[in-house]
Amino acid sequence: MNLHLFSKSITLSFCFILLAHLTFAQATNKVISFFPPDTKLYGNVPYANDTLKKHLLDIYIPVNAKADMPLVVWIHGGAWTHNDKYADMGYMKKTIGAILNNGFALASIDYRFSTDAVFPAQIQDCNQALEFLYQHAAKYGYNKNKIALIGFSAGGHLASLLALSHNNQVTSFYAPKTKKSFKISAVVDFYGPADFLAMLKPQQEVTQKDAVSTLLGASPIDRPDLAKIASPASYVDKNDPPFLIIHGEKDESVPPTQSKLLSSWLTLSKVKNEVIIVANAPHYGEMFDQAAIKDKIIAFLNTELR
Repeated sequence: MNLHLFSKSITLSFCFILLAHLTFAQATNKVISFFPPDTKLYGNVPYANDTLKKHLLDIYIPVNAKADMPLVVWIHGGAWTHNDKYADMGYMKKTIGAILNNGFALASIDYRFSTDAVFPAQIQDCNQALEFLYQHAAKYGYNKNKIALIGFSAGGHLASLLALSHNNQVTSFYAPKTKKSFKISAVVDFYGPADFLAMLKPQQEVTQKDAVSTLLGASPIDRPDLAKIASPASYVDKNDPPFLIIHGEKDESVPPTQSKLLSSWLTLSKVKNEVIIVANAPHYGEMFDQAAIKDKIIAFLNTELR
């Protein structure tokens, strides 16, 4: 075969393989249609140097991305036992669009379920994912020093815990031999538990079957020490990043008092924060994607990350 034709054939084959890979990534991503047109997707990126399916993340880069653009990291909910890095996006489509259209990159991370590995596996995974995103910022084109978190329910708990505990140097919250270089500049917490002991109801029968007990591997009544270690409120201090906290008035899964309590602890430590109680809203849903909340989130991110 002519050398020029052979080289051309190899080049075309490589381009075909690359195109097929990108097409496959787009096709297998459940939420890419929620994003603005021409959003660039880096799908199923391994962040822990292993082959675990729960150690993957997605990165979404806006069209016409700027070199100094901030990064927002999405942490999904699901009682620490279910869902994936696509979760919560279905009812937050307007907010997702606003984040990308306002020049922010978005990353969404998976983490191990409590049914597979009890706490602190989940926060170890989140910390490892954040370190990966920090170390690889130049490759994907966002600013490693401008990172915010947005979390929902169990993901709100993990986002808050990650940000509040980061300057406390809790060794068990980090996987062995991993770095702690990153810094969190802001947190948007949607109805995440803040204090597991304060969630206990009078005369409540707590068993190993409830979500918190499954997470801890023991009930908070039996192991209040574990409940305290796993509670974001335990780590509030004056050096923590600003918070925007959003909670439904009619939330029956996580009481709105959890967000109010976290806000009070932050205020006492003189940490900038705001709590929004959404009238008549349940634990999750499209009521949290309304224009007023979306605009508040974008304004908060612009203030803290620009």
